[in-house]
Amino acid sequence: MAFNEDSVTSNISFELNSVYKNHNYSHIKATKESSKIRFIDAISDALRCSLRKYKNLIFMGQDIAEYGGVFKISDGFLEEFGSDRIRNTPICESAIVSLALGLSVSGYKSIVEMQFGDFVSSGFNPIINNLAKIHYRWGQSADVVVRMPCGAGVNAGPFHSQTNEAWFSHTPGLKVVYPAFPYDAKGLLISSIEDPNPIMFFEHKALYRTVSQDVPKDYYNIPLGKANLISEGTDISIITYGMGVHWALNYINTNNSSNISIDILDLRTLVPLDKDAISKTVKKTGKVLILQESNETGGFGSDISSFISQYLFEFLDAPIYKVSSLDTPIPFADSLEKNYLANSRLSSSINDLFSY
Repeated sequence: MAFNEDSVTSNISFELNSVYKNHNYSHIKATKESSKIRFIDAISDALRCSLRKYKNLIFMGQDIAEYGGVFKISDGFLEEFGSDRIRNTPICESAIVSLALGLSVSGYKSIVEMQFGDFVSSGFNPIINNLAKIHYRWGQSADVVVRMPCGAGVNAGPFHSQTNEAWFSHTPGLKVVYPAFPYDAKGLLISSIEDPNPIMFFEHKALYRTVSQDVPKDYYNIPLGKANLISEGTDISIITYGMGVHWALNYINTNNSSNISIDILDLRTLVPLDKDAISKTVKKTGKVLILQESNETGGFGSDISSFISQYLFEFLDAPIYKVSSLDTPIPFADSLEKNYLANSRLSSSINDLFSY
């Protein structure tokens, strides 16, 4: 009987629209009352605001309850929200993520904290093969946010310093968010928790206590997939995210002896990607430098370069420059780590591109 059924026909639009659960984003404006807080405080505020709003939201991770997490982001959460919602877990990332998926099937929202983003490799299977695929397979949403403290520059070595966003941007069904500022971190984390789809939320730990900004005290959100132009120029476009944004700003503020006029586009989210914003800045300057902290081969910057090459080639006045970290594990020693990171090659690359 099965052989008598009609052949399944393919519809590309239907296939692509089946990957994610539909989410009707409702914008909530930030209030005027704000205070200057650090990146780490903005993450904590977003979690606290969301836990207060969603009574079905569970927060899980290693040592996040009584201890408040390795970075103290959830300090005091246990007392306010109770042990049913703030859950310490065993050191087994695959089990934590699988539990989060089970909670979603049962109608809960959940947040999983990877103590360090590097450890996510132990939870790779349930993220890639379960969270990412479950809605496409049978319409079940995976209402899970996986928080990913990541990044180098703190002499933490090869097992606590990776920025591995490209592992997940390659996987249909996941959304990937990577803010650079406290204001964005709070608003985008709130939006990620609102979204019923699985989201990998990257937080550069070197920014936790080094970057401060005026951030609204109340609940607000920022739409995913909208980049932010944070510096305007006409000579070169730097397209980047995360720590790369601060490297680019630092170049403008301290190293720009040639007075090169630079557009800096902070992507903020990688999936979905704001291709309109990329197109606008490329058409404006004609010279593009893509800056990423991850290593050269297989990084997300290659996808941006491919998009520009295919669809915006006629607007280019020079080759696309991609500045990345070295194709090595991340060293412990300070001098070796500095040489590893893309920032050590940024100034010379900007000057080369400008002179082309």
